[in-house]
Amino acid sequence: MTTPNQIVVSAVSGARQLSLFIKLPRLLYNDQPSYVPPLDMEQRDMLHPRRSPFFSHGSACYFLAWRNGKPIGRISAQIDTLALEQPGPRTGFFGALDALETDCVKPLLEAATAWLKAQGIERIRGPWTLNPHGESGTMIEGQMEPPMIGTGWHPATLGPSIEQAGFSKAMDLLSYRMETSLAAEQANRIPTNLRERLGGITVRGLRKDHLDEDTDILRSIYNDAWEGTWGNVPITEIEMRSLLKALKPVLRPEQYVLVEFKGEPVAIALVIPNIFDLNGDLGGAPSPVGWVKLASRLVMHDFYSARVILLGVKKKLAGTALSAIIPGLLIDELMKRGRELPYRTIELGWVLETNMAIRNLIERIVPVPYKRHRMYEKLLS
Repeated sequence: MTTPNQIVVSAVSGARQLSLFIKLPRLLYNDQPSYVPPLDMEQRDMLHPRRSPFFSHGSACYFLAWRNGKPIGRISAQIDTLALEQPGPRTGFFGALDALETDCVKPLLEAATAWLKAQGIERIRGPWTLNPHGESGTMIEGQMEPPMIGTGWHPATLGPSIEQAGFSKAMDLLSYRMETSLAAEQANRIPTNLRERLGGITVRGLRKDHLDEDTDILRSIYNDAWEGTWGNVPITEIEMRSLLKALKPVLRPEQYVLVEFKGEPVAIALVIPNIFDLNGDLGGAPSPVGWVKLASRLVMHDFYSARVILLGVKKKLAGTALSAIIPGLLIDELMKRGRELPYRTIELGWVLETNMAIRNLIERIVPVPYKRHRMYEKLLS
């Protein structure tokens, strides 16, 4: 028997509770002046077991926190079989952690931890929703900045509440907002005629008539580039194809940047437009009129910001002059694409705070990150 004001955490059961779990952040944060809700449809694709490609290689349990019959928080606990193949402690994850009432954070984390521990997990890390290819980290800085696709928003109280529950900082993920302007291009300082001087370098966009092949190239280079880095889990074929399928209505050749050296693909970047530019005034569950407005804006491609979600350089170039030059070339190309596309700003996000090579390159153009998300972890005894 529960007492008044007691917090009760229970596993999500049935379609109605699953629907509530998916839309709960916008119900919790709706009155926060800096919060803009994502589309429920987008969140459903990320979290629903029948829609999310994560469940082709992972399992999860969702929990809700209740007080006096009212939902006040949520969390997911998940196991990724690809992560279990990596060396070190058997690591499981938490994600989708959202709460305004901070006293429910600890019981939510305890529920997620207990579920993972019962399945032989030795370390819990998060938040990831549901793995590193989704929303990552708890927002520590940047709550008042404009929203960006694929980037979680959390109140400033959430991070400290996780630490008070016994979790320690594992890594910070930094995001930089880069203006697509002549001044930014000049700050990048790419030498004149660099491609001609190096010889054999070509840059191209997406080939829509060879979409499957270009998708495979993107996945291959990305997985090769980030293998062995902190927190990385390889992106699967089904995840990559699901991503490109979801992007198809807004995907343009200029958003895909492929660098080839002597005909071999060696580096890649993928930019996606920021859906919040179009639906920020429509809410997470638009009315029929709202959906018509959104469809019209999509057709007109009325975006003004975008985000780099995948970027990588093949490991075989490590230690060569090309490996030092190509990231700058990718950024230069992204800024030039801004002339052809309507984007006024491009976000370079999820930069590990320890990745000084990339940070130094970006910070020549943008000295300070504008958002910071934090990952936490805890060993399970």
